This record gives sequence, C-alpha cells and structure tokens, in this order.
Amino acid sequence: MAARREMLLGCILGVLICSSNLFTVSQGVWLNLPPSGTKCVSEEIRNNVVVLCDYVVVSDDHSQIPTIAVKVTSPYGNTLHQNENVTHGQFAFTTQEGGNYLACFWVDGHVQGDVSVNIDWKTGIDAKDWDSVARKEKIEGVELELRKLEGVVESIHENLLYFKTREEEMRSVSETTNSRVALYSMLSLGVCIAVSALQMWHLKHYFQKKKLI
Repeated sequence: MAARREMLLGCILGVLICSSNLFTVSQGVWLNLPPSGTKCVSEEIRNNVVVLCDYVVVSDDHSQIPTIAVKVTSPYGNTLHQNENVTHGQFAFTTQEGGNYLACFWVDGHVQGDVSVNIDWKTGIDAKDWDSVARKEKIEGVELELRKLEGVVESIHENLLYFKTREEEMRSVSETTNSRVALYSMLSLGVCIAVSALQMWHLKHYFQKKKLI
C-alpha cells in the first residue's frame, strides 16, 4: 500500500510539473513598428478554435503615447477585427474555417522612430478562462490541473486530426497536379508527332509535285 501511495503521489507530482510547464509558457510577441509600413503576425489555426489577443503600445514617454491601427483577417480575407487610433485593445473570436489567420499592425499618425507593441496571442486551451471553470465546477488543486492537462491532450489530438486532413488534401492536390502534368505531356508529345508527320507528308507531296523524287 505504501509503495502504491508513493507511486500515486509521484504521478500527481509529474502531472503538476508537466501542466505548470505547459501553462507558464509566455505567448507574448513584441513588434517594432516603423513610422511607415505594416508588420503582421500569423498563425495557422483549425476551425472551431477560440482566439484571444491583447495588444498594447509600450512607450518610454508616458505623456505622449503613439497610436496604432490593427486589422485581423481570416484565411478567406474576412475582417474579424479592425481598430484605429488606439494605444491598446483586445479581440476575441472563434475560427469558422481552418487556415492562416493574420493580424497586421501599423502606426496611425506621425512619429519619430519605431513603436513597440506587445501582443499576447492565445489560442485554444490557452485562451480558456480556467478561473471561471474552477468556480463554476467547484474544482481546485490537483483536479483543476488534471482538467487542464485533459484539455491539452484533447487539443493535441484535434490538431493531429486537422494536420492529417490537411496532409490528405495536399496529397490529393499533388496527385491531381501530377496526373494533369502527365496528361499534358502526353498531349504535347502527341501534337509534336502529329505536326512532324504532317510536315513529312507535306514535304513528300511537294517533292513529288516538283518531280524531285
């Protein structure tokens, strides 16, 4: 019994360490925006995934903080979030299609030098409000950490299924492209043979008409 308890405690400790490592990784991104021009961040996300992002302009001069504009678009070019003349903001949405989601930032006005923007981009399990879940379901401690770990495992499994589907789609496109290239090559070869035969027939007919052969 003592050995079994020690094994159980060891497993729980391992879970806590793993989960703490998984959930303490920073998702922050720093962008240095030039006075003119746009910088973007992107991530390939499957459908039906929650995305949450906070962004804020960081400036040494607190008396006059430069403003920025932001635009977030879906893989099909739909605008999911757009804001102008702001120093900070937040957007959240649930993806409707899988693909590359793009968030672009640029300086909204005239400034001297680059503008630093901190972006805290979270998706899927990282964007979930675990404090609300703990209060609603009245769980805490090890049980809460196990619930987080369960969510991570489900997210990894869904991502694997998504990438498997994408790989099958890409393979299908590649096979279709190869088939079309092979067909085009055969048609090109057939046209070349037909043109060569027609040229030979025309030359033979011409020489016969001139009584050269």
